[in-house]
Amino acid sequence: MEMASASRFSEEEFQEACAELQRPRVSGWEIPVVTSVIKVYQRPLKKLTGLHEYKVSGIVRSPPDLLADVYMDLDYRKQWDQYVQELREIKVDGEEAVYWQMKYPFPMSNRDCVYVRQRRDLNFEGWKVHVILAQSISVPWFSEKSGMIRVKQYKQSLAIQSYDSWRSEVFMYYFNNPGGQIPFWILNNFTKVRSQEAAGEVCLADVNLACGAVGLERCAISGLRKLV
Repeated sequence: MEMASASRFSEEEFQEACAELQRPRVSGWEIPVVTSVIKVYQRPLKKLTGLHEYKVSGIVRSPPDLLADVYMDLDYRKQWDQYVQELREIKVDGEEAVYWQMKYPFPMSNRDCVYVRQRRDLNFEGWKVHVILAQSISVPWFSEKSGMIRVKQYKQSLAIQSYDSWRSEVFMYYFNNPGGQIPFWILNNFTKVRSQEAAGEVCLADVNLACGAVGLERCAISGLRKLV
């Protein structure tokens, strides 16, 4: 299963995700969240923006094929992610892209984002690795909606391989600049919450097959929405 043209993501980006799954490069990164199965790393951007980038590594209780399929399932995300306002595929220059609208708490404006994604199943050092890359793109003709702030910097990579017969080993890189004028004190709290949400994005609790549908329970608790 693949989305986006090969030109959007380089072979090096896919190989880098595979390499970090085997040996995460986290020298100099903080570790704000550690559980028995998941570690979350964070690092502030070089500019004093209050924003951080995140890496997550750990073990998830679901097989890799199913986990990758769930991650690509936009319709199912609408069921488990309570902060999705709108999520759908669109066409941009003849290729698949995703329009994502996110709920934010009052008095902040909701955010939206247009991004492309691509999934590849690779053989890396003898392991079958599912890699999903996603990145925001600029679409001038797809204008911002009234009362909405466009997220222009979003990037995520996810690599998944088998850990044993029923669990997966995962690595994720995540960065999202919400844009707009958010007070610095909120960003400080946002950093703490984001580190937990980054873990939640990866630490998908038991993924079950029920009535032929994929069941998914999100572990993250979004404290940011409760700050204001």
